[in-house]
Amino acid sequence: MPAEDALPLDGLVVVDMSQFLSGPYCSLRLLDMGARVIKVERPDGGDLSRRLYLSDTEIGGDSTIFHAINRAKESFAVDLKNEADLKALRTLIARADVVIQNFRPGVIERLGLDYEAVKAINPRVVYGSITGYGNDGPWVKRPGQDLLAQSRSGVMWLNGDETQGPVPFGLAVGDMLAGAALAHGILAALVGRGVTGRGRHVETSLLEALVDLQFEVLTTHLNDGGRLPRRSSFRSAHAYLSAPYGVYPTRDGFLALAMTPIAKLADLLAIEDLAPYRDDPATWFTARDEIKAILAQVLTRETSDHWLGILEPADIWCAKVLNWAELMEHEGFRTLDMLQTVTRGDDVSIRTTRVPLRFDGHRAEVTAAAPRIGEHSERIRREFGL
Repeated sequence: MPAEDALPLDGLVVVDMSQFLSGPYCSLRLLDMGARVIKVERPDGGDLSRRLYLSDTEIGGDSTIFHAINRAKESFAVDLKNEADLKALRTLIARADVVIQNFRPGVIERLGLDYEAVKAINPRVVYGSITGYGNDGPWVKRPGQDLLAQSRSGVMWLNGDETQGPVPFGLAVGDMLAGAALAHGILAALVGRGVTGRGRHVETSLLEALVDLQFEVLTTHLNDGGRLPRRSSFRSAHAYLSAPYGVYPTRDGFLALAMTPIAKLADLLAIEDLAPYRDDPATWFTARDEIKAILAQVLTRETSDHWLGILEPADIWCAKVLNWAELMEHEGFRTLDMLQTVTRGDDVSIRTTRVPLRFDGHRAEVTAAAPRIGEHSERIRREFGL
């Protein structure tokens, strides 16, 4: 690739010893910025996410989630209980720029591949670690799994209506956020290494990433006498924000309404029942549920597009709630060109997403699908003299 077209991380080698979602998501982000990612897997079964099914769809013997998060990586099969394989892995690590692992605390030390051990053979290495809850405290030995981390973080309690009980996110948000946070830290450490020549250990956890996600509302809570917010018991979308903030059913779908003066809505939609609340912003919170119920009753009478035709020209912050099929068909999504097809030599073909970044106006694209277990082992051994 010509220098002017090179991605920012071209030439960097990442040795990824992680599995499941959080660590592999981090290395995927680095790959999409040009890094070469060598994925270390067990010869017998590989990454456990190869069998982590989101549906009954299997492609080339592996789950769709494995394909999504490991596209274009190279697979190096290593038996971590075999001393010869461990020696080869250490030799590879000595040539790496970045090492990533997400073993439970204590496991990586027993393998002799913790940061101090790796730094001894490669002082310039940037070493990234993800745990469930950090390295100390009563939760250290608990499973670092996304749903459990959501439960402990407060984010699950924050979701949903007041009377509904805790509502988890519909995806592994802790894993993805921890992976993204680690990628940010690794990039910063690489910049620092360019100045000092020294590597660094970057650490995060699912819990830390989920707490950081809530920085806005937690800062309010911490400086508001420690009072817990009361979630709306009707169409809740934010524990602290007043009416009309929420999602409302229409005749043919759902409509999201963000921060909007009640008086303006009352006039635009000709809702006389909002008269007691229109000029008293304090009631927009104290009577939040009553206002939302009035709005909901009116909005169900017409289609989402009907209401958008009235609200959008008036600069009301609103949007139709789209499902995936509607999203894919919309010109707003198509314009972004966020999808790509990746393939593999055994006729595997996967349609998946692209990196959410552009460099110099261009979005990077890869063509290789996720690897078979040990698919690149022989070539890696030859190249690095393992």
